[in-house]
Formats: sequence, structure tokens, C-alpha cells
Amino acid sequence: MKAKTGIGIAAAILSAVLAGCAGPENDLRETGSTAQSSGALSLEEQLAADSGEVKLLVWGAEEDQALLEQIIDGFSKEYQGRAEFQITLAVQSESGCKDTLMGDLEAGADVFAFADDQLNTLVAAGALEPIPHPDRIRSASLEGAVEAASVDGTLYAYPLTADNGYFLYYNRQYITESDASSLDSILEAAAAHHKKFAMDWSSGWYVYSFFGNTGLEVGLNEDGITNYCTWNQTGSAASGTEVAQAMLEIAASPGFLNTDDGGFLRGVQNGSVIAGVSGVWNAVAVEEAWGNQYAAAKLPTYTCGNKQIQMASFSGYKLIGVNAYSEHPAWSALLAEWISNESNQQLRFTLRGQGPSNIKASQSAAVQDSPAIAALLAQSEYSCLQRIGGNYWDPVSEFAGTLADGNPDQIGLQELLDTMTEGITAP
Repeated sequence: MKAKTGIGIAAAILSAVLAGCAGPENDLRETGSTAQSSGALSLEEQLAADSGEVKLLVWGAEEDQALLEQIIDGFSKEYQGRAEFQITLAVQSESGCKDTLMGDLEAGADVFAFADDQLNTLVAAGALEPIPHPDRIRSASLEGAVEAASVDGTLYAYPLTADNGYFLYYNRQYITESDASSLDSILEAAAAHHKKFAMDWSSGWYVYSFFGNTGLEVGLNEDGITNYCTWNQTGSAASGTEVAQAMLEIAASPGFLNTDDGGFLRGVQNGSVIAGVSGVWNAVAVEEAWGNQYAAAKLPTYTCGNKQIQMASFSGYKLIGVNAYSEHPAWSALLAEWISNESNQQLRFTLRGQGPSNIKASQSAAVQDSPAIAALLAQSEYSCLQRIGGNYWDPVSEFAGTLADGNPDQIGLQELLDTMTEGITAP
């Protein structure tokens, strides 16, 4: 990597020459007449200036390595002879990408996958610049994915998946479709069969589901760092103490199990868990375990203050970014778009079960017939983008953990809520 002198100019050039092209598969065969008429370099000329040795580092999740190897191999073959490619693939979790990249931007990957909640920080740090052909990407991608990849209306990354959310898995051998609409019914069925409904209360990502549709709010302040939170107050549908009491009662059910994602999957596989909250990344394993009894649905309602409140969720998207310090910005941009194009999103769904952000790929029969994707789409009506600062996680985890344990010290619920809110909103 090197300092990003001239990167913005290169991006502007690439933007001009790519506008109106059919896609990265055809970029090298179709030079933009608009770019030529305006005096800008054609893509052929831009890439000819970088046609020697092109070393690129790509970061992706461990479970995506085989898929990415196949995608990168396709890219190298597509552009064979245009440069001497040396593309290295390395493991980097999407959730931890920001922290690793911020440690040394110049030594970071040229192209990387990351979770959308990291976008604002990466843009503010100068790690990403506006992508060079936004209109084509916007028109090809789901609206929510475009929003997730944008800051103040400017597109900074390539939408990759539209499935980083959660919903309900349930086993039809024990739970009916009607039961699945109510957490009360799910817990009753689980207890009656000496089984469990599993949910991870150690993560604020999931705990949000109890507060999200109550009128109580949490979010990021304008400074992009600190949070606002009203979870200790009274909302339009419930008060914070009513939510906390509801969670206590859920935790007390013999049918409830507080466990992380790994514990949920182990329970599914050993037969002890018959329902739970998770995401599409577990769809293949859950279906293998439950066979034709496998089912999925939006999150259920839960009893809160004598009302039924629909459980909410955070929605999330995986994105592909191009490091602003890349020595090969044009090739990096082409590779990022290649990884996230329609055909490779379809391949990703086939091999990894991940929901596409590309409109055409998301409308394919295979995607539409997926119970997990259908459940995620149904839940999307009750979801919102995760835009919160780092002080959110630990206080929520501590609060929910106390309730999951039955509040052993019998601390007042308002005090628990006040402590959590103070931590969330700390400067």
C-alpha cells in the first residue's frame, strides 16, 4: 500500500469510463464513448497504465474462503493477459474488519468484506472513497442495501448480501405454524416436550428485539460516536420496566435457553433445541438436522405489559470495500464489483446460502423458495439498520445477562435499566 495521493483522481477517471457499461464482465471490451468524448482516459488506457505486476490482497471470512477462491479464479481468467495478477486471499472476519484495518490502513487489504455498521467509521477515517460508478450499482441493488452502503447519500462500498439479520427457526414436529407466531406458545411447546427455545442474550444485537417496537429508542448521535437511549423510560407501546419484567418471565420459563449461536446449533443437532433465533448462516445446518420438519418464520410476538408486541430486529448487510490506499485502485474496484456482481451473488447463495443484495439475484426462484430468506424478508418489516456506537454492547449484555440469570441480587428493574442506559449513552 501507499498513501492515497491521486486515488481520488483515479476514481474520477474510472467513474467516467465505467458509466453506462454493462458490467465488469464487459468493461474491457466496451470503452465508454462519453468518457472518450469528454477527454478522459478510456478504461483500456487506464488499465494499460497498470498492466504489469498487480498484487492485490483480499480479506474474507474463514467460511467464505473456498467460495472466494473460485470467484477470484474467475476474475483472473476473465482479465488474463491484461496484467500479471498476484491475488492473495487471507482470512479476516467481517465483524472485526474495521479494527484490523484501522490498525494500519496502508498494510490492509486492497479489497475486503465488512459488516455495514462499520461503514461510517471507515469513511470518516479515509479508508474508503466514493465508488467510481455509483449509478449502476444503485440500480442493480436492493434499496436497503444501497442505504447501508452509503453515507449522506454517497455510495462508498459494493453491496454483497442482504441477509445479515435474524428470524425464527422452528421444528414442525413440535411447533405448529400458529404456535410459531407467539413466543408464549413456543415456550409452552418447548417445555411440554422437555426441549428448549434458544436465544442469545449475551449480545445486544439480539436483545434489541425486545425494545425495538415499543417506542423506546436507541441510536447514534450526530457525532457518529456516542449514543442516545430511552430504554429506561416509557414508550408508546411499553415502558422499560415492562420490557424488563417480560424478559424476566421469559427467562424463568423451563422452555428457555440463553445460549450463543454455537450453543443454538449444537442444541438443534442433538435434539434439545426445537426453536431459536438465528440467521441464514445456519440454514443449511438446521435443515440437515431437522429434515422435512425444518421451518422458519418472522420473529414472534411476546407478552409485555399485558400486550402482544412484535419482536423487532436489526437488519444488516455485508459490503465489499476498496482500500483508499491501494496501489491498484482501478483493478481493486473491478475486483470488488466482480465479487459482488449478480452471477457471483447467485453462486454465493448456492454455496453458502447467503441472501443476495442484487435485485435480479434476489428474485431468482431458488432464493424465493428458501424458507430462511422468506423468513428474513417477512421480518424486514420490523427491522432497522444497526447504527449504534461502541458503548452499546457491554451495558446491554450485562443487563440481559442479569435478567437471564433471574436477577439473583433482586436489583430494582428501574435501577437495572438506568445503569444500562447510562452505560449506553456514556461519552
